[in-house]
Amino acid sequence: MFTTPTTLYRTFAIAEAISWTLLITALILRATAGLAAAVMIGGGIHGFVFLCYGATAILVAKNNRWRPGPTILALVSAIVPYATIPVEIWLHRKGLLAGAWRRQATDDPRDRTWHDRLLRFFLMRPMLLGGLAVVAVAGLFTVLLVIGPPGGRA
Repeated sequence: MFTTPTTLYRTFAIAEAISWTLLITALILRATAGLAAAVMIGGGIHGFVFLCYGATAILVAKNNRWRPGPTILALVSAIVPYATIPVEIWLHRKGLLAGAWRRQATDDPRDRTWHDRLLRFFLMRPMLLGGLAVVAVAGLFTVLLVIGPPGGRA
């Protein structure tokens, strides 16, 4: 399904923008029609997609060996409504999304580090990687729900 880092990153960048639309629509519905439940639904979807996008950005950054600047920009872009789209376009134009998944070691000395070996281990087992990512995101999402929504309860 996600045959390249570009495909995975682009999918979640777009999903994050769509989730912003859901959240903003829900906020308008709450303000105009008193539908507080809309914010619970839209906010929950947005929060989950936000976390998925963050996990995706970190995975692609590690795979493509981004420097800290683009990695931080990608992560911070999720905080600003719709910013993931122009950031994805910029990353693509800069060539930072190019390439395949790094499943095989090369002569590059960085491929001998423990974290690169661990990355390759999981990239060779995409179902395991996906499953662990879903469990991690769902776990973090649950913890954040227990803590409460941003800005407190309305």
